Amino acid sequence: MKPAIPQDRADLDPAALIERYQVGIWRYLRALGCDPAEADDLTQETFLAVLQHSFVDHGPAATAAYLRRVAYNQLVTVRRRSGKVTAVEDIEQFDRAWDDWAGNDEGEARLDALRECVQQLTDRARMALDMRFRDRASRSEIAAMLAISEHGAKNLMQRAKQQLRACIERKMA
Repeated sequence: MKPAIPQDRADLDPAALIERYQVGIWRYLRALGCDPAEADDLTQETFLAVLQHSFVDHGPAATAAYLRRVAYNQLVTVRRRSGKVTAVEDIEQFDRAWDDWAGNDEGEARLDALRECVQQLTDRARMALDMRFRDRASRSEIAAMLAISEHGAKNLMQRAKQQLRACIERKMA
């Protein structure tokens, strides 16, 4: 069932609004600490709330900022109801940092750079990071799989993360 759109907003294209901003809102909610399922739900709730109330498009930057504020408020409401209030101390500072990081493309350029930079890592470093961040393997499990000490696994991952950071910074400069 489609949400009711007020008559004075008949020119608003809900599908275009969602298509343009959905990924950015989802990523923003993940950055605020939501797990993927919660980010999915809150992204949907954000667009439902916006489409059910008056909304005027004042351009991409203002629209993105407005949607982030609605998403943040949705998150706070859900957390309060569940008794898990964990608010960001300075949401304005967080939003400025998000704008700096995400830019005009909701972070796509940085993610593309990350994908390219990951390919430049050694197979061993890539495997260690995959195990750690995708599979949530412990340092001891990574060390056992790679036949190195736990300290060696820690150093390998630290060097790989430093290489990724430097590579991404070069690509984004």
